Amino acid sequence: MDASLIQTIAVYALPVIFAITLHEAAHGYVAKLLGDNTAYMMGRVSFNPMRHIDPLGTIAIPLLLYFATGGAFMFGYAKPVPVAFSNLRNPRWGSLWVSLAGPVCNFAQALLWGFIGVGLSLSSVDEPFFSRMAGAGVSVNLVLGIINLFPLPPLDGGRVVMALLPPRQAIGLARLEPYGFFVVMALVITGVLTRFWLRPLMSLGYDALTAILTPFVSLFN
Repeated sequence: MDASLIQTIAVYALPVIFAITLHEAAHGYVAKLLGDNTAYMMGRVSFNPMRHIDPLGTIAIPLLLYFATGGAFMFGYAKPVPVAFSNLRNPRWGSLWVSLAGPVCNFAQALLWGFIGVGLSLSSVDEPFFSRMAGAGVSVNLVLGIINLFPLPPLDGGRVVMALLPPRQAIGLARLEPYGFFVVMALVITGVLTRFWLRPLMSLGYDALTAILTPFVSLFN
């Protein structure tokens, strides 16, 4: 195995594991708060990565995308947390908050990794591995959060849109769910999703993080 690939895997492993594990646990935790204990009873509101790892989505697809794009793009997913939306105290609006919980968790992690990266820099820690890991933590979580907000089920953004639409239109959008993943993968492979969704929102995400972190940096300069 190529040494650069081993180094890349080492840098990204921890951020990816945290990103997918906390994303799924957040869905289950918010569902529990809003009335559905399904994920909690199945042990999916957990920080244990083994409860969330999907061999295809967590391992095979990220590696496939890494090689297919020459290392320019990686994306994966974990086993979806089971949520019985009908058990929520308010199924319509509860489903919106449950769906948003995962991406919001990723954006919070991106900010935390950003603080770690700034802390390393301000502490003059001269170890590129940890700096690269902090950078990977920011990028992985922004990518995961932004792609999951794409407005097509079964992605979180699709469920958010379904909660906001009138019932008839929501049912129509829900019919796309069995094909949604394949549509998203096709948009990723052709570069359409990257050009018109991911890249512009990643730029906004980095700008937002910079705006939040800059005052923190200025306090120590």
